[in-house]
Amino acid sequence: MNTLQLTRRQDYIIVQMHRGKVNAINYEMVQELRQVIKDIENDPAIKGAILSGQPHYFSAGLDLIELIRYDHTQINDFFEAFGSLYLELVQFSKPLIAAITGHSPAGGCVLAVTCDNRFMATGDQYRIGLNEVAVNIQISQNLTEAYAFWMGEGLASRYILEGKLLTASEALSAGLVDELLPLEEVLSAAENKMQHYLKADTQIWRNTKNKLRKHWLDKLDLDAKNSLKEAATLWWKPEIRTKLEAYVESFSNKNKAAKQK
Repeated sequence: MNTLQLTRRQDYIIVQMHRGKVNAINYEMVQELRQVIKDIENDPAIKGAILSGQPHYFSAGLDLIELIRYDHTQINDFFEAFGSLYLELVQFSKPLIAAITGHSPAGGCVLAVTCDNRFMATGDQYRIGLNEVAVNIQISQNLTEAYAFWMGEGLASRYILEGKLLTASEALSAGLVDELLPLEEVLSAAENKMQHYLKADTQIWRNTKNKLRKHWLDKLDLDAKNSLKEAATLWWKPEIRTKLEAYVESFSNKNKAAKQK
């Protein structure tokens, strides 16, 4: 694994995203996450998973610096794979808990909202949310349903259309995260919740999770190609492309300036 670090506990696994300082999501990370989730789902000895990040970053979202260089086939493959990962996480039958160790915008939030619980580092310097509209990436119907499942349709609608990134305290108030803790305690809280879940009968717990998510699952577009086809198509719209390239150039210049200090 090049982008993930796996830590095996007695009966669950901690899946830590570990790609650079900010865990920006590229095709390789998506495929590695898909393989790990599949392996955990199919291994009866592993009863659950915790998805974690690095200090100050759960994931900064899609790696636009890399994605902007993808050709048509590569970007189609990426969006299809990312859509498949999302569906696989939403339908994951075992306990899945997010230890949000800092910033989690856009793609980072996509991963987080699939989880059964989200424990986030306290501090309003950290941001989380589906801000795709603000960065000119088409959001899918599947993602709008996830937001509405956790926060309610009205609030989800307003925040998505605004492209709003929530502070940690706003995310707690909105119901997007369960609890705020000091950074160094986030993973421990996720592990405590996992250990609590694993005390229950396995089949009863999984049946109950499926029942609780039934209305959400019923609304899913299970064709990953179809659900993110709009995003892949609009990626090449000239006006959007220009804005994305300007954003990437600005971000790259900030990184260069920071390294020179």
